[in-house]
Amino acid sequence: MKKQINTNNAPQAIGPYSQAISFDKLVFISGQIPADPQTGEIVSGGAGEETHQVMKNLKAILEEAGASFSTAVKTTIFLKNMDDFALVNEIYASYFEAGNYPARETVQVAKLPKDVNVEISMIAHI
Repeated sequence: MKKQINTNNAPQAIGPYSQAISFDKLVFISGQIPADPQTGEIVSGGAGEETHQVMKNLKAILEEAGASFSTAVKTTIFLKNMDDFALVNEIYASYFEAGNYPARETVQVAKLPKDVNVEISMIAHI
């Protein structure tokens, strides 16, 4: 059965979409940008600080869904600038247990919502 997942510990959707949807034993998390869930403001400090905030937002949604980074099966990273790849990759990896990484692709895009540097979407097993 399809179920909407929503938490106040992650930014609220800024358009016609859900933070996440669970279906059967999977949770599909919409792309998260580095918005502070309390203020709605984009964190400052560049791609590194933005990546930490995105991962915190993903964690909050995973927890609300009854999942965790250890149950993530697929992610997509969207970067404004591929020159940030190494930094984003290092920070992203620190949120997972070594060797237990999900499948992933990373792509550079022309522009992201609110002109952020990074956005990440995720699929996890519940």
